[in-house]
Amino acid sequence: MSETAMNTASALAPQIQAYLQRSSWIRKMFETGAELKARHGADAVCDFSLGNPDLSPPDAVYTALEELARRDQRFGYMPNAGYPEARTALAGYLSDEQGTPVSANDVILTCGAAGALNSFFRAVLEPGDEVLCPAPYFVEYGFYAENHGGVLHPVSTNPDDFSLDMKAMADAINPKSRVLLINSPNNPSGRIYTKEELQALSDLLAARSREFGRTIYLLSDEPYRFLTFDDHQTPSLLPLYPHTVVVSSFSKSLALAGERIGFALVNPAMPGKDELLAGMVLTNRILGFVNAPAVGQRLMQHALGAKVDVQEYARRRSAMAEILEGAGISFFKPQGAFYFFPKAPGGDDVAFVQALQEELILAVPGRGFGTPGYFRLAFCVDETVIRRAGAGFKKAAAKFR
Repeated sequence: MSETAMNTASALAPQIQAYLQRSSWIRKMFETGAELKARHGADAVCDFSLGNPDLSPPDAVYTALEELARRDQRFGYMPNAGYPEARTALAGYLSDEQGTPVSANDVILTCGAAGALNSFFRAVLEPGDEVLCPAPYFVEYGFYAENHGGVLHPVSTNPDDFSLDMKAMADAINPKSRVLLINSPNNPSGRIYTKEELQALSDLLAARSREFGRTIYLLSDEPYRFLTFDDHQTPSLLPLYPHTVVVSSFSKSLALAGERIGFALVNPAMPGKDELLAGMVLTNRILGFVNAPAVGQRLMQHALGAKVDVQEYARRRSAMAEILEGAGISFFKPQGAFYFFPKAPGGDDVAFVQALQEELILAVPGRGFGTPGYFRLAFCVDETVIRRAGAGFKKAAAKFR
């Protein structure tokens, strides 16, 4: 290769070059937002693009921080699965939450739910294996699967309420299927899958696993389990399907997104669970996570059971619903999490999001979540910002009538 050719060759691998070309719509909106805020002032822009919790952590977190600061605390290496006492405390908490007895040996502490997802995929995926998930879905799932040779296979849901389309799911499962990944409450739709849906899904996976002669895992991503509305409950999958793995984090419930503390819980009823857990402890290490942050583990251990003010999110949800109704925008009212996923007036989600930008409102096109024709709004912002955006939503929607 000539020196000129070497100088013009990309420093990046082709796959990463392609990733940059189709990079997250959320990141694009973040960059657009920065430009608008620089031009018009931060207070003039109504930013609903990022799911970045703005509430303060509960008092239990600050109490734990004060105790850590006073103590002769060391923060060296620990067992790669996490501090034994932190895992024991978490297991007790999860036993109540999931309605199934869980031991410390069923739990691995990870660098957020993302670390848990990547550790699990690295442990179970072979090149070409498929990871199925209902659409809409969290934008990073495809990258996580591809990190480890997998292929994300989105499956459509029912368009009015984002409930599972069991026929579409049954048609999608094939001999390459290795994992079915669900996220409930869902980001971006706010849908909570019912126990009846999950039982039907579990029965389908059990039948197809027998048919294909290989385990199809059910992977449940649950960082919004704590945040539900109108008496909705998030059913536990552990009693329904033995080959279930639950991953979650305390980013939202304890407002510790930057501390990166999460976990993976392997169903105690899973045949061969000890081998899977050993594999995940290894992958958690060799992927470079090594172990979850020491401070985060201690904070989690002492703040289990505490959570941010859920009623504040309920008030914001009501305000956002009022604003959308006033603009004549059709939406499914979220049952959990802090997102709306309304239908884009005119049907073109990118065009409508651009119209919102003209009104200094930031949203994310639904195609970034595998579902064109919708757009996502994160209502983890102050209620005054939501209400200030009302006139802009009306003006943007009027352009498509």
